[in-house]
Amino acid sequence: MQKFKIFIVDDDPWYGEILEYYLAMNPDYELARFTNAKDCLASLSKKPDLITLDYSLPDGTGTEVLKKIKQVNANIPVIIISAQEDITTAIELLKAGVSDYFVKDDNTKDLLWNAVIRIREHQSLKEEVEHLREELGHKYDFTNLIKGNSPAIQKIFALIEKASRTNINVSVTGETGTGKEVVAKAIHFNSERKKKPLVAVNMAAIPRELIESELFGHEKGAFTGALARKIGKFEEANKGTLFLDEIAELDLSLQSKLLRVIQERELVRVGGNEKVSLDVRIIIATHKNLAEEVKKGAFREDLYYRVIGMPFELPPLRDRGNDILILAKHFLDDFCKQNKMPPVSISMQAKDKLMSYNFPGNVRELKAIIDLAAVMCNNNEIKPDDITFNSVSVNNQFLADEKTLKAYTVDIIRSFLKKYDNNVLKVAEKLDVGKSTIYKMIQEKEIVI
Repeated sequence: MQKFKIFIVDDDPWYGEILEYYLAMNPDYELARFTNAKDCLASLSKKPDLITLDYSLPDGTGTEVLKKIKQVNANIPVIIISAQEDITTAIELLKAGVSDYFVKDDNTKDLLWNAVIRIREHQSLKEEVEHLREELGHKYDFTNLIKGNSPAIQKIFALIEKASRTNINVSVTGETGTGKEVVAKAIHFNSERKKKPLVAVNMAAIPRELIESELFGHEKGAFTGALARKIGKFEEANKGTLFLDEIAELDLSLQSKLLRVIQERELVRVGGNEKVSLDVRIIIATHKNLAEEVKKGAFREDLYYRVIGMPFELPPLRDRGNDILILAKHFLDDFCKQNKMPPVSISMQAKDKLMSYNFPGNVRELKAIIDLAAVMCNNNEIKPDDITFNSVSVNNQFLADEKTLKAYTVDIIRSFLKKYDNNVLKVAEKLDVGKSTIYKMIQEKEIVI
């Protein structure tokens, strides 16, 4: 957690030291002490979160210094500490924007301690509100969340628009990395529930013994280690949307409890008796075929019909054509912006290399490839050699490409030549082929080294 930075400005070194010592009892505070206004003002570039200011300084009154502080940053909270109890001055300062005004006495330390806590809490809430406004103010139209114009993705846009008009439950299927959570966000933030929480839970990431408490909450003393009441994800998402990712991984014994909560629209926390009413939209996601899981007995049929709602099947990236380049540019621009880099382009040869790849890891893999290429490239242009495919599903990709045997052979030899720095003898040994075969391919320009 970032420390809360406080400037203490007081021309009495002894009193300033007392305030510093007292506030330093909280290790989350970062303190700096000044004995005059000049040094304080010169240090405003360090961006303090709060300034305590003695009203009578050798180089300016509290009113004068406050004005200069506000000229630099109008949002810095300032607490005035004065040796004189002057109501008129206090009122004027409060009107001018000070957060508080204290008279130096025996209670000042405690008053200051509580004031700092209040200001810090207020700033945290303000930052949270600003973050939420920024998130909600962001245009959550489909083209901002999901990039592409292929027929496959246009079909998804149409379904999102329909799903956003109602509270129907939604099920999203597709290969890993196709953007299932992005679709959940698009639906939620374009629905009437957009001002309420979207709570995401990855069922596969929670230990079996904790998932009931995680979803439904628990009461104090419900089990060993339950030291206080815990609100579950369903309650967190009340009036909003609950996104249950990888729902097929949920244990059968817990599927019945989930079904009951969805049917009854209420829950009882673990170890409790109180019924909690719910108004939650459910969006589920899985990379598995839920209907097949039902047939195998791994997923309850009654729960299946409760959660299937409006089904979405996300297309793999390899079926989205030119969307690959649209997404690549989007990820590249975003990476450059976040890392304060100059704009980077993708050469035609690099684009061809991207378009010829199968992307078994889908959109997530493309982003990782582009991020790395942006770092590795020279002269602000990505070339083919800057693009590295590190798929963990190479075998599946080869099979999915459906090339001729000769084409596969060329790909394999080319890959080994690159790995062994074009050492033909080494590659011939590794692949157990004649070196003349490789030389012939090079001579006939089937392989370029």
